[in-house]
Amino acid sequence: MPPVSDGPSPGTSAETLASISVPDRLETVFGALDFFDGMPLPGTVTRSYDALDLLRGIEVFLNCVPGASMVAMRRGLRSLGIDSRTIGFTAPRCGSAPLVLTANTETTYGMACLALDQDGPTVIEAPPHSLCLVNDLWQRHVTDMGIAGPDRGVGGRYLFLPPGYDGDVPDGYFVVRPVTFSSWVLLRALGGVESLLRTRIHPLSCAADPPEQRFVNFAESDFNTVHANDFSFFEEIDTLVQAEPPEALDAERAGQLAAIGIVPGKPFEPDDRMRSLLDTAARIASGIVRTLSFRPRDPDFYLYPGSSWKNPWPSRNHEFLSPEGARLLDARAVFHYFAAGTSPAMAAAAVGAGSQYAYTAEDSTGAWLDGAREYTLRLPNGIPAKNFWAVNVYDPQTRSLLRTHSPYPSVNSLSDAVRTEDNGDTVVHFGPTAPEGKGENRVRTVPGKGWFIILRLYGPLESWFDKSWRPGEIEPA
Repeated sequence: MPPVSDGPSPGTSAETLASISVPDRLETVFGALDFFDGMPLPGTVTRSYDALDLLRGIEVFLNCVPGASMVAMRRGLRSLGIDSRTIGFTAPRCGSAPLVLTANTETTYGMACLALDQDGPTVIEAPPHSLCLVNDLWQRHVTDMGIAGPDRGVGGRYLFLPPGYDGDVPDGYFVVRPVTFSSWVLLRALGGVESLLRTRIHPLSCAADPPEQRFVNFAESDFNTVHANDFSFFEEIDTLVQAEPPEALDAERAGQLAAIGIVPGKPFEPDDRMRSLLDTAARIASGIVRTLSFRPRDPDFYLYPGSSWKNPWPSRNHEFLSPEGARLLDARAVFHYFAAGTSPAMAAAAVGAGSQYAYTAEDSTGAWLDGAREYTLRLPNGIPAKNFWAVNVYDPQTRSLLRTHSPYPSVNSLSDAVRTEDNGDTVVHFGPTAPEGKGENRVRTVPGKGWFIILRLYGPLESWFDKSWRPGEIEPA
C-alpha cells in the first residue's frame, strides 16, 4: 500500500507564509478583527470571544433541542399534576388546546415522566394492541412497548431500573435500564381510551399491593409542553444537566455546554454579557432550525423528485445516523424541533407495522401555505395504511395542532364522514371557508397564519415503501 501523502511541501516561500498568516485586519460578520503581526488588539479580543460564545450558544441550541423539549414536556405535565405515578391521557382524543409538538387527533395518547431517583425501580404494565415508546431525558430511545416491543402487542410488564442499580432483579418482567433517572413514557393505545386505562405505573416496592392508578385527562387543557426559543432555553438544559448523571451526557455535548457555563454540580450564573449573547444565540438558532425544517437543503429529506413532501428521518434511522455512521446533526435538530419521541418503529417501520410520516408547508408552486387561501390535496385510491391514515394541520409557530374553528384540525380514515370520489381518491380541502358539500373532507385554516400538514400512515403498506403510491401535491384553488 503506498504511503499517504500529507500534501506538497513547498518550503517557506512567500505564498506559504501568506497561507499560514493572518492579515492586520479581517472584515467579518462580527465586525473588523485587527492584529499586530498576528497578535489580537484589545477590541479584537473582545469581539473574538463575543463571536465564539455566540457560536457556541447557537451550537448548544441546535444540539440540545431534544433535552430542552423533554424538560418542557415534563414541566407541562407537572403543571397539571401529572407526576411520575400519574398517567396523563386524552379522551376522547387530543384537541388543539394543549401545546404539544405535532400531536395527532386520532390516537389515544397517554403520557408520564418516570422519576427513578425518587421512586426507585418502577413497573409499567403496558396496554395490549398499542404502540408505546420510552425515551430518556435526552430523548434517546430506551425501549418500545406494545406491537413494536418485546411483548408484541399482547401487553406486558416492564421494569425500569435506575442508573447504577445493582440490586436484585425479579423474574417476570421485561427489564429496561435507562441512563437517565427521568424518562418520558408515550402510550399510544390503538384500542382507544378503554385500552389505555388498563395501563399501570407504580414503584416495584408496591408490586405486591399496587395503589389505584391515577389518571388525568388533558385533552382539552390549555398548557404548554414546548421548549423556549430565548435565553430560558439554556435554563431548561441546565435543569436537565444538574438532575441527571453526568455520564448520561456524551463528551462532545458536555464540552459545548461547559463552554457556556453549564456544568454538572455547578451553578449556571452567566453575567449580563453572556446572558445577552445566549439570548441572541437562541433566537438565531431557532430561526436556523426553522429554515432547516421547512426548506432543508439535504436532498435526502425529500420523498420524491420535484415534490415538497419531506421525510422527518432522511436516513431512516432513529439515531439520525448516515449509512457511513455519521450523526446527521441537522436532521436530529429538525426532528426534535418538530416532534417528541423517537423509535426504530417510527423511523424504519416494517410493512404493516409501526407508522410512517410525511410533511410539507408548501403548495405545488413552492409557495408557503397561507391560511387565507383555498387548497386541495388529492390522496389517490389505495392509501397504504393497514390501521388508519390521517392528515393533521399544524401551526408553524407552535408546531402544535392549529387552533381554528374545530379543536380537531384533521381529516382521517377513522371518521365515517370522510367521502371518497367515484374513482376511490380522497380529496382534502383546506381554507378559511367551507366549500359547499365538502365539509366532511375539510380543515378550516386561519387568515393571517401559515400552516403545515403531516400525513400519517399507521401500519404502512408496501406501496408506500416502493413509492408506487404517493400523495398529490397541495394545489392552490
